[in-house]
Amino acid sequence: MRSIALVLVLVASFCSYAGADDHKEKEHKGIAPVTNELYKKSCGSCHFAYQPGLLPQRSWTKIIEGAHSGGDLKLDKASKEQIKAYLVRESAENSSAERSRKIVRSIPSSTTPVRVTDLQYIQKKHRKINPDIFKRPTIRSSGNCKACHQKAEQGIYEDDDVVIPSK
Repeated sequence: MRSIALVLVLVASFCSYAGADDHKEKEHKGIAPVTNELYKKSCGSCHFAYQPGLLPQRSWTKIIEGAHSGGDLKLDKASKEQIKAYLVRESAENSSAERSRKIVRSIPSSTTPVRVTDLQYIQKKHRKINPDIFKRPTIRSSGNCKACHQKAEQGIYEDDDVVIPSK
């Protein structure tokens, strides 16, 4: 009898623990922050180091293999491969984040976007913002996420964390 009671307690504890994790996952809409230091240093030195969960694998592969809009990446082959492996492994279709799943669903399978700002999902989220706002010196472009999204580097893009600079 004691064995059965112990088993029931263990099963109940496991279920409540697993349920708590599931609940946290459902509540968290953020995209996993950048964790690869080589990517952060190499790419983040010129522009915002976008979270891999913002683009699908095919986009990251295309960007690293030559479609980088800023020109040549100026990285040795081993560094490019390491960064590509990280981006592909952590890409939108491999993310559990709700926002990443929405991004993947918004991209037609026949297209391979090479800019986060080209995503229909992102454009829709920003459609009510006057394009002149992105020209402000403190923002410079729609691709400068952290200019308005206060927690962008943490992968959090919630509306209540947005502060649009006045200048």
